[in-house]
Amino acid sequence: MNNYKYTLDRGSKKFQCPNCEKKRFVRYINIETSEYLPQQYGRCDSESKCSYHLNPYKDGYKSEHVSTYIKMGTQRREYVKPKLIFIPLEVLKQTLSGYEYNIFIQNLLTSIKFPIDIKDIEIVISIYRLGTIQDGYLKGAITFPFIDINGNVRTIQVKQFDKDNHTTKTNFLHSIITPTPKWLKEYQKNEKKVSCLFGEHLLNKYPHNPIALVEAPKTAIIGTLYFGEPQQHTDLLWLGVYNLSSLNIDKCRVLKGRKVILFPDNGAYEIWNKKGEEIQRHVQDSEFTTSNLLEQPNIKKGSDLADYLIKQDYYLFPNFTNILKEVKKYDLSKISITMSDDTIIEDTSQFVDKCSKYEMNELLDLLSNKNFI
Repeated sequence: MNNYKYTLDRGSKKFQCPNCEKKRFVRYINIETSEYLPQQYGRCDSESKCSYHLNPYKDGYKSEHVSTYIKMGTQRREYVKPKLIFIPLEVLKQTLSGYEYNIFIQNLLTSIKFPIDIKDIEIVISIYRLGTIQDGYLKGAITFPFIDINGNVRTIQVKQFDKDNHTTKTNFLHSIITPTPKWLKEYQKNEKKVSCLFGEHLLNKYPHNPIALVEAPKTAIIGTLYFGEPQQHTDLLWLGVYNLSSLNIDKCRVLKGRKVILFPDNGAYEIWNKKGEEIQRHVQDSEFTTSNLLEQPNIKKGSDLADYLIKQDYYLFPNFTNILKEVKKYDLSKISITMSDDTIIEDTSQFVDKCSKYEMNELLDLLSNKNFI
C-alpha cells in the first residue's frame, strides 16, 4: 500500500454512509497530506446490506467531473461529482456601493481614536472589493467577498458591527437573497462555501510579497490600513482564513513558494503554530512562522490583531513613517504650503509631524515637482 497515494483510513473513525446513511463509512485519505478525500470516496463496512464502495482510482478522481457505477447489493447507481458553482460577478457588483451607510467603514472614518484617512479606506475597498448591504434587517452591514486566485467569487460574508466595531450579526449573502435565483439553487449544492482565503485574488497582483495570515477578513483589512497596500516586494500582503478552525492545508496550497507569518488571536498561538508547521511540510517551498505578539500578558483574552492595532497611533505606522523620512530629505524652510483646511503653513518643518498621510503625500508631490534639494 506504500506505493499508493490514496488509501482507506486505518483509524477507528466512521462517517455516515452516503448510501445506507448508517455510521459505518470508512473514507479514503491522501497519504501525502493525511487529509480526507471528498466525502463520497470510501467503503461501507456493512458489505452484506449496503456494499457501497467508491474507489478514487477506478472513477478518474483527478478529472474535473467524476462519473462511475457503484454496485449496491442488486442495484447500480451512477455517482456524479458535483461541479463547483460560483457566485456571479454581477451579484458582487451590486454590493459595491452605499458606503455612506456602511457602519464599519464610517466607524473607521469618524469614531475611533485615530481615524483612518479616506484615501486609505478607498484603497482597501477597491482591492478587497468590500461592499454594503443597503436594505433589510442587515442594512449597513459590510460584505467581505472571498474571491479565489482565479477571480471566482466563492462566498460573500456579511457582518454587522456596532459603533465600537464589535460584531453584532454574521451571515452570508447567499443566505439572505430572496427570491431564490436559479444560480443560487445550484450554488447551495457546494459542499463548502468558504473554500478559499479572503484576499486570495491579490496573490497574482503581488506575486512575491510575504503573507500576513489572520483569522477574520476584518483583521486583514485593519492590517492593510495600518501597514499599507504593498508598494515593494518586501511589504506584507494581508489575507484571512475566516475563523480559528479554517487554517488548513487545502486553503494554503495557493501560498506555495511564499513566506507566511501567522497572526493567531490571543489564546490560539499553540494551535496555529502546530498547524503552520504541518502546512509547511505539505505546501511546496513555503515558510510558515507564527507571531506571539498577542500572547503578551497585557493583551485581553480572545483579542485579535485588529483589536491591538486600532489602539495604536495610525500615523506612526510604516507607510506613513516612510513618507515622513522622504519628506525630511528636503529643505522645508524654502516653501510654504496650503493645507486641506486652507491654513497656509510658512515654517513647514514644524508641521511635518502633524500632517495627515494625505497631506504628507501632497507635500511630497509638491517637493518632487519643484525639485527642492
